[in-house]
Amino acid sequence: MANHLLVIASLLVIACAMVTAFEPSPLQDFCVADPTSSAKVNGLACLDPKMVQANHFSFSGLHIPGNTSNSLGSAVTPVFVGQLPGLNTLGISMARIDYAPWGLIPPHTHPRATEILTVLEGKLLVGFVTSNPENRLITKVLEKGDVFVFPIGLVHFQRNVGHGSAFSISALSSQNAGVVLIPNTLFGSTPSIPGDILARALQVDTSVIEKLQAQF
Repeated sequence: MANHLLVIASLLVIACAMVTAFEPSPLQDFCVADPTSSAKVNGLACLDPKMVQANHFSFSGLHIPGNTSNSLGSAVTPVFVGQLPGLNTLGISMARIDYAPWGLIPPHTHPRATEILTVLEGKLLVGFVTSNPENRLITKVLEKGDVFVFPIGLVHFQRNVGHGSAFSISALSSQNAGVVLIPNTLFGSTPSIPGDILARALQVDTSVIEKLQAQF
């Protein structure tokens, strides 16, 4: 009987290992993205290695300030796989973020990445909110040289609270982190979320929801 149990246990261990096994590392030196390919993979299809050049691994422009002349007073210069094809399958990306005085990156999430932010100029108020049931706001004012991390999936924001312009650099743990802007998601979806649902969820009058939806 004991031998039978040992065999069954061994088979269960092997089955679980087969189910949970995955390849955590690339199986080749690189997989430069081929945006012209129609192949569907978790990422983009690989360009023929014989066609790969140094410029596939290079991006120029992070020294150029973004245009913050918009309603939020902020601008993001992404360095994702779309701008740097050599990032494909490597699980990293980055971005420059510029802020006008009182410029804002509104509450948002990255569903596929943790973000680590470094302030290079100015002073930023940053923060994120923990998940239910605590919904605790963790926030801090950062100055030049300070670093802050936003855990994956949590709602977070940045605001310039200094006297002049500011900018920061963010690194993300995905080649395509995704961005879910909370205001756009709630009030700018296509088609719109029914107003009575949002009104009840946010505990406001339906007319308030209609006005907000009209702005997106």
